[in-house]
Formats: sequence, C-alpha cells, structure tokens
Amino acid sequence: MALQPEPFFLSVGPGRSGQRFAVYHAPHSGPARGLIAYVHPLAEEMNKARRMAALQSRALAAEGFAVLQMDLLGCGDSAGDFGDAAWPRWVDDVVAACRWLRHRHEATADEAVPRLLLWGLRVGCLVAVEAASALDEACDFLFWQPTLAGNTALQQFLRMKLVGDMVAGHAKGAMAALREQLAAGRHVEIAGYALNPSLAVGLERAVLRPAPRPRRVDWLEVTACSEAVLSPASSRVAEQWKEAGCDLRVQLVQGPAFWQTTEIEEAPELLARTSAALLDGAHQPDAKAGSPRSRNASLPEVAP
Repeated sequence: MALQPEPFFLSVGPGRSGQRFAVYHAPHSGPARGLIAYVHPLAEEMNKARRMAALQSRALAAEGFAVLQMDLLGCGDSAGDFGDAAWPRWVDDVVAACRWLRHRHEATADEAVPRLLLWGLRVGCLVAVEAASALDEACDFLFWQPTLAGNTALQQFLRMKLVGDMVAGHAKGAMAALREQLAAGRHVEIAGYALNPSLAVGLERAVLRPAPRPRRVDWLEVTACSEAVLSPASSRVAEQWKEAGCDLRVQLVQGPAFWQTTEIEEAPELLARTSAALLDGAHQPDAKAGSPRSRNASLPEVAP
C-alpha cells in the first residue's frame, strides 16, 4: 500500500520566520535507497513545476527513495514573502533539508548509509551546487534543465519588468534603472514579485561550477525535438564537471517546457527516465554507516 506524503513545517531558525513548509515522501518499503532533497526554481517557474515535482517525488518514493520537497524562504507556504528571499538563506534552507533527511534515515552499523542527492530544477540547480559546498559530506546531483549562470536568469526576470514599461512607454534606460535600484539596496517589483537585492546579488554571482568532491550527476534536459543535442554552452559546462572527476550522465528527453507553459503540463518521459537513472545510480554502493557524515550536525526541528 502506497504511503501518503507527509506535509509539515520544518524549523530552520527561531520564531515564525524560521518555518519552512515541507512535504516528506517516505520510501514505500525497506531502508531508503537514497535521500533526495528537491530544490525548486525561481518565482512563477516554481508554481508551474509543482505538479511535475510532486509526481516525480511520489514515483521515487515508490522505488524506495526518501524525498523531501521544501518551499524556500519567501516561497510557497513557507515563512515570509518573496521580498524576504535572500540567496544565503536559500542555501541554508537546502542544507537544513539535507541534514533533516540524514537524521531521519540514520543507518545502523549493519546498514549501508543511503547516498544523499540534491535534485534541482532550473535556478534550483545553482542553489543546490552552492549548498553542497556547505555540507560535510559528498553528494550526488540530479539536474533538471539546469540554469548555467544566475546572471542569465536575473536578466530574464528583470525583462519581465521591462515588458510592462514598454507598454507604458517608459522603456528607455529601464534596465539600467533597475540595476541601480538593486545596487542601492532597494527591492524591485516584477510581475507581483518583490525582488530582494540580496537574491539578485546571489543570482548574479552563481554559476553551475563543479561541486567539491563531485560524484555522480544525472543531467536531464527537456526538448521538443527528437534529434536535439546539448547546446554548446551546456556542453562546455558538462565537460567541466567531467574534468572535475564526476560520473556525468546527460540525457535529452522529449516533452513540454512545463516550468514555463501557460497551462500546467506533464512530461511523462522525463519522469520515467529520471526514475530509471536514479535506480541505476542506487546500485553504486555508498560508504558504510561508520563513515564521517553530517549526523553530528544539529537537527532542524519539526513544528507541529
């Protein structure tokens, strides 16, 4: 019988501001094959992708993985508004999610320690890579349509503001004005979202560089063309990860760009190929339970 997802509030700090809404998908049988923390994309892309993230989480739980979906600070049902979102706080949230999973599934002396995996979508891949640097254990990655550089995502986000300014006839010098406003420490209102200068700075600096102690990376991109190939820019970044020593597996999968479509869309082939990739990775043995891990780190509290 399938287990139901468990919604709860994970406490990553004092007071209401430290509450993060999370959904835990327990493995349906036996010890966890792996521990997976999902890192959602930016702004409206998060909302568009919610269904796909939930479908994949349930599918992975059915295959024996433990999956934690968490709304980062200022997003979804977590504490704060989007204007409170700050890049360092997002990174801390992901670290807290990983530590919660590790403590929830602490192995006994006779069990293999389940591997930790960070699953990012779009900008979430950038947050995941930075969070990995703050962990005291190696981890694997699952990249869905990774954003290669945060400054590109920031530029695209700011252009949403420019569209409105063009309609109003105020486009001249608008981009420079937005940059100046952020540099001065002031929020920018874009399509109903208040962009925090701290989030903008983090995006500006973030790149998909190889994480410390790279292990396995499953990189999946969605395309409408059956004969598509990885873009030259993505190929260059992928080669950097290979040169850093990681086991990189790249797949191009047919389906809709569900994170940006007008209607909520599904990409069934992406779901199936992701589950197959992670099951393949689960056959690679991890360290035994006695190995150094983050189990000594303080466990974030679960709010009732």
